[in-house]
Amino acid sequence: MTSISVLENIHKKGLFGDYEGKNENELVKIIERKDLLIVQIAQYKNSSTKDINIDGLKLSNEALKVNCNNDARILWSGPKNWLLTSTKKNLLENIKKTCKENDFAVTDLSHSRVVIEIEGANSKEILKKGCPYNFNELKKNNCANSVFNGITITVDMMDDNPINLRLLALRSFGESLYHGVTDACLEDGYKNL
Repeated sequence: MTSISVLENIHKKGLFGDYEGKNENELVKIIERKDLLIVQIAQYKNSSTKDINIDGLKLSNEALKVNCNNDARILWSGPKNWLLTSTKKNLLENIKKTCKENDFAVTDLSHSRVVIEIEGANSKEILKKGCPYNFNELKKNNCANSVFNGITITVDMMDDNPINLRLLALRSFGESLYHGVTDACLEDGYKNL
């Protein structure tokens, strides 16, 4: 099945907002990530399975923790609940073999989410304009669930130099989230990649 991006006709490459007279390399960059495998993994309450590894990554029960390697990131979503993102599409079969159906619910969410990355020194400031979360506390390889302009989002801090935040939201809210983020960027200018 071919996936059509929710931002196909909206996300245009270029410079926008108040970018004139500013160093283009210092502008916040906005990127739509496509073709990611996104899987929700929920461990059943009565499951006694421990120490599960997927692609060399452990399912950690440490709040806000993200375990990652070059291809995959496993975000803690709640007690015994994780969100996996990966560039390896074939990882889903491995997940289903590792997470037995008597112990886990595994759901492919790849086509039901929009993924927007914000990169640059002001990335946290952009999100502060529409989100109540204290982004000063968010560190590299941490994640949080919150709202941005009334839209439920998952924030994954992928890097801190430069700051790189990945936002995941329901596909149906993709356009609204994108417009909210880009509107918040207009004041300082931004670059769409």
